[in-house]
Amino acid sequence: MARQLRIEYDGAIYHLMSRGDRREDIFRDDHDRKTFLKTLADTCAKTGWRVHAYCLMNNHFHLIVETPQPTLVAGMKWFLGTYTQRFNARHQLRGHLFAGRYKSVIIDESDPFYFRTVCDYVHLNPARAGLLNQDQWLSEYHWSSLPLYLEAPGQRPEWLETQRLLGELGLHADNGESRREFLALTEQRRRMGDDEEMLKKIRRGWHFGAPDFTGKLEAKIAGRTTKSESLRALERDELMEVKARRIIAEFLAKQGWDVEKLKSERKSHPIKIDLAVELRKNTSMSMAWIAAELHAGKRGTLSNELSKRLKA
Repeated sequence: MARQLRIEYDGAIYHLMSRGDRREDIFRDDHDRKTFLKTLADTCAKTGWRVHAYCLMNNHFHLIVETPQPTLVAGMKWFLGTYTQRFNARHQLRGHLFAGRYKSVIIDESDPFYFRTVCDYVHLNPARAGLLNQDQWLSEYHWSSLPLYLEAPGQRPEWLETQRLLGELGLHADNGESRREFLALTEQRRRMGDDEEMLKKIRRGWHFGAPDFTGKLEAKIAGRTTKSESLRALERDELMEVKARRIIAEFLAKQGWDVEKLKSERKSHPIKIDLAVELRKNTSMSMAWIAAELHAGKRGTLSNELSKRLKA
């Protein structure tokens, strides 16, 4: 079977979904769900992603993500890998958590219909899966972004972008009246039932858009520079390394350390562990790179120290 296409460009919007290995649960309790959302927040901080909608089920998740820069592949690698590490550390497990490659459906961002439809698909998922009774509001399912749309702006996480969906529904004022109208419109969409043909397009394809969307994608890809994807990846890695070295320099300056001090202190010095935490939080540099730069021993040794910090 051909591998799923991964098309990346500035401003692309995706419906992302991944299931547990052998369809097993990826969330055992609410602590895991909170860890997942924390990892999503960390990923957004690293990549600049904007999340427009999400829904966490027991053995899979749905995300609607906008990538201001073409960081889908690098971001998902860090996101899924980091959540797996955190899940395994908590439950004392090893090995894969997710099954195979995640599914990414690129959305036609030029036509509001497709964006609204796929956000509805995500927000209606708990009702579709039978997790809500008919007399329960969609907002009673706590592990989707819909309840957060009903909160005041200051009560939402920074990485959740609500203005685009509200605006495309004609709700330009983010006030109580607009939020109540948003819930009413979504409940109305729920009562209409599913369009099976539309569901097939969302679930089975690699893109979701107007008939001319594939042509637009070809134009976007052709319009980029002729640099190879491997060169683009190399450039992104170089930019991330520059960011990581800046974090190291600024951190050491605050501690009154220099490079010689970094080299001479013991591998598990708390300052080195603190700095490693900052690098893992704000960059996608590998553990091996961080261990080498901080003179913190082998990758596995540093990873164990970070695990201890996580459990503390």
